[in-house]
Amino acid sequence: MLQGMATQNFFAADLGAARAWYSDLFGAEPYFVVEGGYIEWRLGPREDEFGIVNAAYAPHPTGTPAGSITFWAVDDVAAALDDLLARGATEHDDVRERGPGFVTASVVDPFGNVLGIMENVHFAEGVRAAGG
Repeated sequence: MLQGMATQNFFAADLGAARAWYSDLFGAEPYFVVEGGYIEWRLGPREDEFGIVNAAYAPHPTGTPAGSITFWAVDDVAAALDDLLARGATEHDDVRERGPGFVTASVVDPFGNVLGIMENVHFAEGVRAAGG
């Protein structure tokens, strides 16, 4: 039934501030924009989609950490965590080794969303197998 992640959506009451923060983090402007409603980037070798929806359209309260955590692949979790904290995110979960080849951490972005980061040996193997 589930075939893979299509898009991860975060919510932000100040879409302009979220656009600026994430554009700086990703080093790129969003490729898709619905003014005042939605912005989206494609990330990594598989062009996974990361979107931010205006919080006015959220089907639930926003602004406080809750729900599941999607972990985005990084080469170095500790370095990525330090970078995110320097950009104004707050620590949600410190660096943790989950097993050989699996290290995670997470932060709360300035808009109340939980962003997970992960060193994942299977992700790296999949990218290499796909020629990336």
